[in-house]
Amino acid sequence: MTNGAELIRRELTVRLVRAFDGGRLEEEIDRIPVLMRPRGGPCSRSSVWHDRAVLKYRLMALMGFSCEAEEDESRTLRSYLEEMKEAPPPRGDPLTVCSAGCDGCRQRAFMVTDNCRGCFARPCAWNCPAGAVSVERMHASIDPAKCVRCGKCAGVCPYRAIVEVTVPCEAACPVGAIRKDENGQARIDFAKCIFCGACFSSCPFSAIMEKSQLVQLLYALRDGERITAVVAPSAAWQFEGTVEQLFAAIRGLGFDDTIEVARGAELTTEHEAREFVERMKGGARLMTTSCCPSWANLARKHVPQALPFVSDTPSPMAFAADIARERRPGNRVAFIGPCIAKRDEALRRGSVDYVVSFEELGAVFEARGIVPSALAPARLDRPAREDARNYARSCGVTESVLRGLASELPEGFRLDAKYVDGLDRRSVAQIRLYASGRLPCNFLEVMSCRGGCVSGPCSLHG
Repeated sequence: MTNGAELIRRELTVRLVRAFDGGRLEEEIDRIPVLMRPRGGPCSRSSVWHDRAVLKYRLMALMGFSCEAEEDESRTLRSYLEEMKEAPPPRGDPLTVCSAGCDGCRQRAFMVTDNCRGCFARPCAWNCPAGAVSVERMHASIDPAKCVRCGKCAGVCPYRAIVEVTVPCEAACPVGAIRKDENGQARIDFAKCIFCGACFSSCPFSAIMEKSQLVQLLYALRDGERITAVVAPSAAWQFEGTVEQLFAAIRGLGFDDTIEVARGAELTTEHEAREFVERMKGGARLMTTSCCPSWANLARKHVPQALPFVSDTPSPMAFAADIARERRPGNRVAFIGPCIAKRDEALRRGSVDYVVSFEELGAVFEARGIVPSALAPARLDRPAREDARNYARSCGVTESVLRGLASELPEGFRLDAKYVDGLDRRSVAQIRLYASGRLPCNFLEVMSCRGGCVSGPCSLHG
């Protein structure tokens, strides 16, 4: 647990699961915000009523509803729950913004702090191209009407007295997909969004939320629906104990079968290796990996010049879903992982019915008192290879795909493999250079999250 936003998300989910397990969810769901923020108790925002409103919208999102689509503020959570049980809400874009939670952060700006000494040199004023900086009474000030936010004043101040104040969600987004509306509230442009989850992770008010399928999945498991869980390789870094113990814990939740997504990664490795050899023999300049859905979205929406170089090989999740359906033809499939973009990929491909995050799975374990490391290990029909499990880390895909390919590549071919470890505005610009050929490379691995999937936005942080 690294911050209060994660703590609130977990507490809310734990309470919801316990009410569900006790058969009291319909009666108690509207009480959960009140129980978490009783009158006279401590609050996170301006009042307990403000906190309760935010918690209500979080519960809506846990049931899969979009906060923006709300038309009647007086509508009860129980009515949303009953609607979800009748017909799950359309999955659509996986993120929603809670206006009640958004602080309406001020626009990006530069401010002069009390460290300013009003020095004689006044480099801030001399270097400002817009004439926005002035010094009066031994203290600099910045005229916001003139400031062009270039940052030169901050860069030359010898006292580091000028600081940049950013909007965290906007600053974190690598593609400029999030902006303020006319009321100062955050809004996501889904035509630009690559679902990397950077805004979700960076918002200090946790106003950007996932539209979850957890409650729908809980009802499906309770009703005896046969569901196969396909578990992302990064699970090994999320929970104490072995993969086999984690699978025992997941099967204990009611899943009919469990499969390592690393099994799908083995197939991705084989297909991408073959595809790389064929492309290089055919004279191609570059091939990039395809397993990160945020990277695929980035290429499709923002770097179209890179699209011809993106591998056609399906992702490990897609292959694992195929394995799941072959093993249990009548089963539905639930992906468990750390990634928001997988919700988008699952919707577009249609091969996965539910997507649940590690954060949500951890909350379910806590609600039910399940400690994976204390369980007897489950038997795996065939454990995945270690190199496939290593897909969860940056460079893991590269190491797996390129292992042993030297003899199959054209004579005299020089392998030049590079990787992009995390998407931000600088790395997006770097990718454009690779795509244009201005940076040398013939095999490029791109991971949206720094360090790989082990650092996904919905992973467990301690």
